[in-house]
Amino acid sequence: MSDEKDDKTGTPATPAGPRPEPIRFFGTTWVNHDGGYAARRAAVAAGSLAAAAVSCLVLRFAYEGLEIAAIGGLATVLVVVMFAVCSALAFRHTWDGFSKRPEPDRQASLRGLLAIGFVGSLLAYFLRTLTEAPGEKLYREEHEAAREQYERRAARRAGNPSKRKRKG
Repeated sequence: MSDEKDDKTGTPATPAGPRPEPIRFFGTTWVNHDGGYAARRAAVAAGSLAAAAVSCLVLRFAYEGLEIAAIGGLATVLVVVMFAVCSALAFRHTWDGFSKRPEPDRQASLRGLLAIGFVGSLLAYFLRTLTEAPGEKLYREEHEAAREQYERRAARRAGNPSKRKRKG
């Protein structure tokens, strides 16, 4: 961050260049790993694991409801397989979303599957939070590329154009 002060107000000036994109639950603390970043990672990991555990408990109640309703063995197996497959697909989709931006059309078409497989998404979030803020690597790569591009453009514009030597 810049230590420059604004001349009129004496408050810190906004740094020039692209700003980092905030990550859910982390804001922009992922950039310098400050502002309680480690505590946030621990809290998000614990929260996503707890949410996955509670979700599994809710699914167990739903399974017991199917058993009480006696809808038949085949229907019960199909429901269990559906949740297992949707959770696996949601895990994979969520995990891939941490390393590349998902396509909006594909994301919209998978909304129902991701809702059914919410346990897989929660587990992917938990596992990624053990190593970094979910999506941090992707956001860092994009932010560094934007900074480099900004610095290249700023270097080309540096100086007073009226003092440049003209050919001819």
